[in-house]
Amino acid sequence: MGVAISLLFLFILIILAMMVKIIREYERAVVFRLGRVLPRPKGPGLIILIPMIDRAIRISLRTVVLDVPPQDVITRDNVTLKVSAVVYFRVIDPLKSVIQVENYLYATSQLSQTTLRSVLGQAHLDEILAEREKLNQELQGILDRHADPWGVKVSAVEIKHVDLPQEMQRAMARQAEAERERRAKIIHADGEFQAAEKLRQASDTISRSPVALQLRFLQTLTEIAAENNSTIVFPLPLDMLRPFFAGYYEKSELKEPKS
Repeated sequence: MGVAISLLFLFILIILAMMVKIIREYERAVVFRLGRVLPRPKGPGLIILIPMIDRAIRISLRTVVLDVPPQDVITRDNVTLKVSAVVYFRVIDPLKSVIQVENYLYATSQLSQTTLRSVLGQAHLDEILAEREKLNQELQGILDRHADPWGVKVSAVEIKHVDLPQEMQRAMARQAEAERERRAKIIHADGEFQAAEKLRQASDTISRSPVALQLRFLQTLTEIAAENNSTIVFPLPLDMLRPFFAGYYEKSELKEPKS
């Protein structure tokens, strides 16, 4: 009698375990009753199932971070790359995620890989390197449109890593170096042009004022006089001697006898 009661008690526990399920806040249970899906998912909280008749499938509504493995991509300008990405998506319709697709995780992963190769294969290398945000939005739009019948919402796609061949890296390094040299030459030429322009303006100013030329001459002499280690021969402008010559000529005219 005690054994029968124990077996009955054990049977009741098994039945209760099959009937009572606890669904977490971020989960929903898609229930099939005799093979037909119930119109609304159950949960969260405590749900009751009919043993041997109902079968529940748990679906998580949290965002899934899917790591897309590196894909071999041939760009539009015939450059072979290895590109990896990361996809953020979540289930928004549990019924569709169970009924419309066999495994929505695997399906989304395969769709992400093929879409990544397709979209990047139509872009140039410069676009992949410089316009990632544009390509991310394009990838997100395509994936979201194709995954919508599965009840999956793709919220974001990010190109994570672009692996360039060694030959292409060296070519890009040479190109960057040539670009830096070109900019340096342009900057140097522009500096020479500005310096020449300033010298021309200074010469125009000095030519309009002979006194300014004499002051500049005296300033140069002052700077040279600070050095006592060398002998410097400096040309003397005739404009500075002109007043002395004028005084000499006036005295000569005064001493000349009148005829």
